[in-house]
Amino acid sequence: MTDEVLILFIGGAAVFVGAVVQGGVGFGLGLVAVPVLVLLDPAVMPGAIQVVNLTLPLFTLAAEWRRVDWRGVGFAILGRLPGSVIGGLIVVYISVYTLGVLAGVMVLVAVGLTARAVSLPRNGVTITTAGFVSGITGTATGIGGPPIALIYQTAKGPEIRATLAMYFCLSAAQSLVILALVDHLPARALTAGATLLVPMIAGFLVSGPLRRYLDGGKVRVAVLAVASLSALILIVQSLTV
Repeated sequence: MTDEVLILFIGGAAVFVGAVVQGGVGFGLGLVAVPVLVLLDPAVMPGAIQVVNLTLPLFTLAAEWRRVDWRGVGFAILGRLPGSVIGGLIVVYISVYTLGVLAGVMVLVAVGLTARAVSLPRNGVTITTAGFVSGITGTATGIGGPPIALIYQTAKGPEIRATLAMYFCLSAAQSLVILALVDHLPARALTAGATLLVPMIAGFLVSGPLRRYLDGGKVRVAVLAVASLSALILIVQSLTV
């Protein structure tokens, strides 16, 4: 089978599952889809997943836009601007696999601390810092959700999903611009991303039951679990590719 067919079916299945997870928790598309897409065709990454990252949040915002923490989004984007530039430079000059290991370890440490009831304060400094880290890892690897999600882990489900959706939409657009400027956004990446939109929409549409289940007081546990799994996958992927 050609790379395009593999991306459509195998990559599409991964995006479908990732969209179900993100539709319920607020993030997680990257942790499922990125490793699969990198194995199928690394040449289309991270541009292809950023096309999906740009589109999926629009569906969440259509239903829950009133719950967006606009102040938090502002701080997160402020931090992500310089982070995205660094992420773009890493794609060109530095091994993204080294970054993947470091980012994964940082997320696991943060999860370990917060799981033991060490509360991460949600303020301008912490959100901006999380946005900065997310900008680096999101632009370079396509996985940028965990740092922001950990800051919002104690919020209600709709606020987490709406805030992350607005952040992801803006940050994906930012990453696509950066990748284009450093000449790492081939047309094939955009085409591959476009072919993944149908399974992404299907995944979001079936995520409703998960969303209702998690909103019954289980969102924080889900955020910590998804962030941990995301970090482990990023580390394993970085060490084995």
